[in-house]
Amino acid sequence: MIVNEDTKQQQVKSMETYLSPLVRNIPPSGIRKFFDLANGSKDIITLGVGEPDFTTPWHVREACVYSLERGMTAYTSNAGMIELREAISDYLNDNFKVAYDPKDQIIVTVGGSEAIDLALRALIVPGDEILIPEPCYVPYSPITSIGGGVPVGIETYAKDDFKLTAEALEAKITPKTKVLILCYPSNPTGSIMTYEDWLPIAKVVEKHDLIVIADEIYAELTYGQKHVSFSSIPGMMDRTILVSGFSKAFAMTGWRMGYVCAHPDLIAAMLKIHQYTIMCAPVMGQVAALEALKHGMEEKDRMVESYNQRRRLIVQGFQDIGLSCHEPKGAFYAFPSIASTGLSSEEFAHRLLLEAKVAAVPGTAFGASGEGFLRCSYATSVAQLTEALDRIGKFLHKLKQES
Repeated sequence: MIVNEDTKQQQVKSMETYLSPLVRNIPPSGIRKFFDLANGSKDIITLGVGEPDFTTPWHVREACVYSLERGMTAYTSNAGMIELREAISDYLNDNFKVAYDPKDQIIVTVGGSEAIDLALRALIVPGDEILIPEPCYVPYSPITSIGGGVPVGIETYAKDDFKLTAEALEAKITPKTKVLILCYPSNPTGSIMTYEDWLPIAKVVEKHDLIVIADEIYAELTYGQKHVSFSSIPGMMDRTILVSGFSKAFAMTGWRMGYVCAHPDLIAAMLKIHQYTIMCAPVMGQVAALEALKHGMEEKDRMVESYNQRRRLIVQGFQDIGLSCHEPKGAFYAFPSIASTGLSSEEFAHRLLLEAKVAAVPGTAFGASGEGFLRCSYATSVAQLTEALDRIGKFLHKLKQES
């Protein structure tokens, strides 16, 4: 039977009616949608994907291979191998002065993303408002909506180094507010929060009896000063769900190894969801993560120093070609302003890709407050960054000639 295009369209429409409206109304990722345009194009320099350009260190890969050779292919405890949870506990205590009991306060997850999803699903009652400082990591708002919550953005500004302020937080709180999501060091801005920055935030959190989800996946990637975990602020330990993982600092993105730490009551709730949906994180990935924590600190430090070199290069490069850019003190992103060009972020990024062969993410992919900015990852080689800056400079010159 020949099916014409009209019939096909009717079939597609009828199938869409089966979908949950919550899912149907969620827009696709602004990052992935944009980079689909670059897929398959030649001579593209990509400053877009938030992924280390380093390969996972050999000894970490070797530990995984050896575990397979020994036949380690079975389930682990739902919460993860106790040896790994103990190592995570020691690591957090040694490096960030936060103490979690590995027996009942830590779950090993399939990446930090699963940990965020677990936390929100365990907390949200339909209609709860979830506060999200913006610009922000793309999935926070969609995951909130899928869980029946209401995402509420809190705009942050370049003049404040994109830091969250107590005044901005207080202004968005209503009787329906339940959770505050934090991501510092920040994706996409690279901003960080100091101990002094956190204190007034903690007062507002306590005043309004909020729970905090602290996404600290970039905790190891700071430059000039050490990361301060929100859990370490007095009175915040029990109110905070700490999310992190191995993707960024240990160059293990494809391994999908993360973890979540919290009060035992919160962990027990998240564990129920985790055991019914995931069972446990893959055992060979857990073995690799354990090896990274035990013997991977030197490689981690070398990667961080390399990112720092590239950070200085790209920030100075943007300033030299006429784009203002606040100094990112964490993660591996620069967030230059392109407002002076008169183009929207989407227009600028689209033309930059087509005309200069440089792929970067429009700031609006991270929320409306990202308008006028461009996210550029510097987790790529110095040679690539230098060439990208040269191309962007020529593109800016071309724009000036057009105006």
